[in-house]
Amino acid sequence: MRIEMNGLQNEIKALEPWFHNIHLPDGTQTAPYHELGDFPMLKWKAIAPHLPGDLSSWKAVDVGCNAGFYSVELAKRGAKVTGIDIDEHYLRQAGWIVRQFGLHDKIHLKRMQVYELARDTHQYDISWFMGVFYHLRYPYLALDILARITKKMMVFQTMTMPGDDSETERRKEDIGLFERAHLIAMEWPKMAFIEHRTAGDPTNWWVPNHSAVKAMLRSCGFRIVHRPEPETYICEREREFLPPDDINEQEYRAASGLLYSL
Repeated sequence: MRIEMNGLQNEIKALEPWFHNIHLPDGTQTAPYHELGDFPMLKWKAIAPHLPGDLSSWKAVDVGCNAGFYSVELAKRGAKVTGIDIDEHYLRQAGWIVRQFGLHDKIHLKRMQVYELARDTHQYDISWFMGVFYHLRYPYLALDILARITKKMMVFQTMTMPGDDSETERRKEDIGLFERAHLIAMEWPKMAFIEHRTAGDPTNWWVPNHSAVKAMLRSCGFRIVHRPEPETYICEREREFLPPDDINEQEYRAASGLLYSL
């Protein structure tokens, strides 16, 4: 039996493939048979209770916004959202989604790399950094950039290594040159490098363990306040981001291109 599609469904079909299953205002869904289930709604339901209900005075940046699911949810709570992605297909989807929800005044979309935010003159109250970190060749540079433009909160998600660290064991803060055996302990912060691909994707480069995620976020001035899922971390700004020293600041400016753009 042939099922007739209405105009909205035809537009959804024309914009396939969808990675975000978005529930449109009339109840139509963009990817109702998603292999991950009702994704990313299932993740949002775990995260949402830990965010302020009223974001009307907040500015948000959604890094790797894809079709705009999280941008829309943040805008519904009142936030002014900048959604960025490098994929024109996803941005076309996101633009269409913004129109369906009538959120033109709340969501601004840009085609740009996360590294380009180093030149952004805006500060954001919340950074949304989910599902991007492990796809980057230079992941800590991206985290460093976001730390400098984030005032209040970060929602961070990454693919992680199996296992967990020991919350009770204290790691040495200064190991000797010949004490490197500490580095192979399970709880030591580390990232696995993927030379070829994971799940057929050649852009899956890095897989940190939980200890590494915590250590990297702390080093950028964030405190993890909730972990609603094993690989999702809700962080609050614990202290103002301060470069560790002049040498690291020069390295950051060179790596981000700022050193040569003055």
